[in-house]
Parts: sequence; structure tokens; C-alpha cells
Amino acid sequence: MSITTQQLARMIDHTLLKNTAMRKDIEQLCAEAIEHSFATVCVHPFYVGMCSSILHGSHTRVCTVVGFPHGMHRTGVKIAETMQAIHDGAQEIDMVIQVGALIDGDKDIVWNDIRSVADTAHQSGAVVKAIIETSVLTDEQKIIACEIVSDAGADFIKTSTGFSNGGATIQDIQLLKKHVDSNIHIKASGGIRTLEQALSMIQAGATRIGTSSGVSMIQESMNSLMG
Repeated sequence: MSITTQQLARMIDHTLLKNTAMRKDIEQLCAEAIEHSFATVCVHPFYVGMCSSILHGSHTRVCTVVGFPHGMHRTGVKIAETMQAIHDGAQEIDMVIQVGALIDGDKDIVWNDIRSVADTAHQSGAVVKAIIETSVLTDEQKIIACEIVSDAGADFIKTSTGFSNGGATIQDIQLLKKHVDSNIHIKASGGIRTLEQALSMIQAGATRIGTSSGVSMIQESMNSLMG
């Protein structure tokens, strides 16, 4: 697959979700996002308002996380988080599903959780990505997750939080691509640090890459084109 540096940048969620992130770190994140025209910056809810202000008028949107990182918040809490995030300026919501409920086979709970956040976000035109945490699921559970996410109204299915015991794999992207509805996009995240990894994920079917290494990827891409 041939992809330009500019196209790659528009597929990157420039991410900083460490709990030690300070204001200066977020300012730098936003400056880098503006410079490279990344799709979004993905930050904790605490920094959404700040990012919204800095990025106003740019091509980069503000993404935040809900129910993060474990997904085991009550649905009402996730709805409240979503409403607050959108009020603060978030345009994309990466929510963690009720992972334990999925493993238990409680499909209705998982569906309602996703649908409730999706309905809340969509009222304001925000995009919703459902994080299923692939590293803790069997292939059968991943396929069930694809079916639930497709039916519950999310815009993306996302592999990982990056805070569990594993991240995105090529095999998982291929599996999700095969079983998720064609109108649902795929976000690969967790452990993606090199240009080669990012391009492999895109080749497998991902349309968005969550990474904290976006700047080095863009630099590597530009250098390869120059070479």
C-alpha cells in the first residue's frame, strides 16, 4: 500500500495519556499536532478544554477517553463523562467497553453501554470509538465484540487502551476487519511505535492509528521519501 506522509498524518491520533502529563507536555502535544496536521490529539478529560482552546481553527480535533482504562465504570458515569467532555470541546470519544461483561457473555450490558455513549456523543456530532481490549479476549470474544460494536452504533472499533497486557496486532486487525460491519472503522492502538508497524496496521485494515510516536513516524516517512 502506497501512502503519503500527509495521508499518514491524517490517520494518527497523537496520544498522551500518562497521568504524569503536565500543562507544558500538552502544549507541546498540540503544537506537534498542528505542525503535522494529525487527525486528533488524544488526552485525558482533564485537558480537553485546554486542547480545544489551543487547537481552535486548526485541522486537528480533540479526542478524549471515557471509562478509561478498565471500562468497568457504570454506564451512567460514562454518559456523564461523555457529556462533560463534549461540553469542554471534545469531538471524538474513545470509550472502553464493559470488558468483564463481555467475557461473562452479557451481550446486552455491553450493547447498552456502547449505545448509551454513542447516542449521547452523536447528539453533538462527536465520533465514538469502542475500545474492546483485544489482548484479554479470545478470538471468539473478539468476534462477538465486533457484532456488538457494529449493532450498537459506534463509529470505530479500537483494539486497545495501551494500559493492559498487550496492544494491537496485525492478526487482530485482520480479524476485526473480517467481522465488523463495513461502515465501522478500525483504530489500532497500543505498542505502535514505528512507521513500519503503523503501515502494517493500515495495510491490514486500520484507518486510524493511536500512538505517542507520531512525530518520529512522520519524520521517518519524510526521510524515506527523500531517500
